[in-house]
Amino acid sequence: MNAVAPILAELIEQARTETEKRKRVLPVADLEELIAEQKPTRDFKAAVKRDHRLSVIAEMKRRTPSAGLLAPRYRPGVIARSYYEGGADAISVLTHQGGFGGYADHLHEARQTTELPMLRKDFVIDEHQVIEARALGADAVLLIVAALETRRLRELVELAESLGLDALVEAHDEHELATALETGTKIVGVNHRDLRTFLVDLSLTERLRPLVPPDVVYVAESGVHGPEQARRMRDAGADAVLVGESLMRAVDVRWHLHQLAVRDAR
Repeated sequence: MNAVAPILAELIEQARTETEKRKRVLPVADLEELIAEQKPTRDFKAAVKRDHRLSVIAEMKRRTPSAGLLAPRYRPGVIARSYYEGGADAISVLTHQGGFGGYADHLHEARQTTELPMLRKDFVIDEHQVIEARALGADAVLLIVAALETRRLRELVELAESLGLDALVEAHDEHELATALETGTKIVGVNHRDLRTFLVDLSLTERLRPLVPPDVVYVAESGVHGPEQARRMRDAGADAVLVGESLMRAVDVRWHLHQLAVRDAR
């Protein structure tokens, strides 16, 4: 792992503090009991790999460090249901408290209203976060290359898979993408947002997509606000887009999701 950017380092430290608190509330033994009561996980990878259209992973989050407050009345169950009814293929739940106003329990709330596959999106650095994701109803976890040493990244990918979770491994450049692929993950995400500057560059997908094998699902993250950007991502070969801010602000969620799920020319 390269030197961590100050913004990312702060978010990771917040995640570490939150996780230590969660360990006292829900120790691993309790999480394992919850997992024993859970249904089998849903196939996140299959849900976001479509033959003739771009899949949409609809993200819910209360706020972001760059955009500020997005939802004064934040009700994860209601939002998840609206995403399901609008035609989303999967849901991403932000559970990071410090930067995004999320809580791990939001996963459980969202799970009660829909059977869509769910991704726990957080700065995952500890086994507890992965096990907790499974216990609270997630089907996949986000792992960020820039936030983890390579050995640690591989360990968490293996743990996720052993629990039946898909691992979406996120990269931002060629070096990080190579590291992601070396883990053997079948889903990679390219974050167009530079976590050092928070600037967005959609050309990253056009540059990095050819480096990803065709059997690995490619998710384009950040900077997709409408059909123009969605079409650009599909034309570049993305299988799915992860969209949050524009959906959280949308007046008509169903219409917005329909616009994002662009179809291939026949």
